[in-house]
Amino acid sequence: MADTIKVLLVDDHQVVRRGLRTFLEVQGDIEVVGEASDGAEGVARAEELKPDIVLMDVKMPGMDGIDALRKLRELANPARVLIVTSFTEQRTVVPALRAGAAGYVYKDVDPDALAGAIRSVHAGHVVLQSEVASALLSQEEVNSGQGRGVSLTEREREVLGLIADGRSNREIARALVLSEKTVKTHVSNILMKLDLADRTQAALWAVRNGITD
Repeated sequence: MADTIKVLLVDDHQVVRRGLRTFLEVQGDIEVVGEASDGAEGVARAEELKPDIVLMDVKMPGMDGIDALRKLRELANPARVLIVTSFTEQRTVVPALRAGAAGYVYKDVDPDALAGAIRSVHAGHVVLQSEVASALLSQEEVNSGQGRGVSLTEREREVLGLIADGRSNREIARALVLSEKTVKTHVSNILMKLDLADRTQAALWAVRNGITD
């Protein structure tokens, strides 16, 4: 199926991988294309199988999930990574997002919510469980750009609010009656002005500073 979302499972616990596979395989639009038991194998399998989404644990023997994320970014692998882990510490969450994760959920997430998170990440959105967002917004590493929002134009603030709402560039363009190219330019300007690395940081900055759609 052309619309099937191809998923790679990366977790050092076989029982976790089996449980995820069992649930995901009954989803009509999701296909599990492979598994890996550590970060290094996950990177190799991602390069081989070209999945759309990688469900990645953080703490694994050898190469952990964060190093695997960095390696995938270095290789310019287009797969979007959704962290699925039992670790909730800020020192784990923040590096994962900075390394390029498109979302972060806990292993006790409701199965239907996990499927929804996979679909949302595949659509280009950033997915964070409420507990994760709260933890991030309470610590200093998301303070980059603090106080610089005054340099944003009104249109850039509108775009930033929609980013915080999880909208893709296409959805933002539709909402503001702009071209996608123009939206991309606004996003680039926002990141530059606030000295932020990516949309995830921009979304967190917007929530922290009360800029929401």
